[in-house]
Amino acid sequence: MQVLGIETSCDETGIALYDTDNGQLHHRLYSQVDIHVEYGGVVPELASRDHIRKVLPLINEVLKAAKINKDQIDGIAYTSGPGLIGALLVGASIARSLAYALNIPAIGVHHMEGHLLAPMLCDHAPEFPFVALLVSGGHTQLMEVKGIGEYELLGQTLDDAVGEAFDKTAKLLNLGYPGGPALAKLAEQGDNTRFKFPRPMVDRPGMDFSFSGLKTFAINTIAKHGDDAQTKADAARAFEEAVVATLMIKCRRALDHTGYKRLVVAGGVSANVRLRCALNELMQSRQGQAYFPPQEFCTDNGAMIAYAGAQRLLAGQQDSDLTINARARWPMEELNIAERQINIKTED
Repeated sequence: MQVLGIETSCDETGIALYDTDNGQLHHRLYSQVDIHVEYGGVVPELASRDHIRKVLPLINEVLKAAKINKDQIDGIAYTSGPGLIGALLVGASIARSLAYALNIPAIGVHHMEGHLLAPMLCDHAPEFPFVALLVSGGHTQLMEVKGIGEYELLGQTLDDAVGEAFDKTAKLLNLGYPGGPALAKLAEQGDNTRFKFPRPMVDRPGMDFSFSGLKTFAINTIAKHGDDAQTKADAARAFEEAVVATLMIKCRRALDHTGYKRLVVAGGVSANVRLRCALNELMQSRQGQAYFPPQEFCTDNGAMIAYAGAQRLLAGQQDSDLTINARARWPMEELNIAERQINIKTED
């Protein structure tokens, strides 16, 4: 089965073609960073308009590179939520229209399920079950994963997601947009002994997170010690180490709770080098293994949507009517392999 994946949840247009027998065939990703940088963040209306301009040309590029004609596609997967509603509607509308014209099934994919399954695109993919840490600009969650569509939420952020906290703190340090990678780069120049930021919510039981206080702590640190280049670098280092230490502690609790030896880390922040090193060390100390997506599939991309959609289609699921579904908010624990709250039909 050859499945076309379309990702338009925020500020990146991702298109990919996945073959269930031969794996990833081709993918393309277009980033809108240059459009949004002058505003210091994503402007939803501009994001939607740019997706309209990019989706169809990128689909044609991917098909041409893979030497596949449209009539050879067996199904289409698209991100139906969560995300910016206007951006989601662009991808959903094009996907549903193309599927209707080609008389093939379409399937709406949960954005974070795409991230969770992105490590499956590696040569050495994890086996079920495992603990998943999902860390992105909009989500920070710990999930127990028993199989595709079998997810139990163990913990989540009560305020800012970790990627959001990175971006907001970077903005306070005048590092521009996108801020997360810039802050991580600045942290490499920081002195790890000068400041020690708190590890939020590690002094209480449970696996929930809170990162908004770290942003406030960074503000107060700069106000007290000055905003010279070295102080900013030292604060960035302390912030990053606090985030990594907090995530590691919560992952340890999730692993203790489940007894699993496999940890999947996915989402944009999974590209962070310090986080990867810390979690690799954690799993090695427990005689387990950590799994990460390839760097090119850490951020939003069409490949993860194509893969997740292919698994759903193979399970007999597809959109049941011509309704175009898009959800700005969509709790991941609502997903189930047998029944979903968007219009899905399951084959007998």
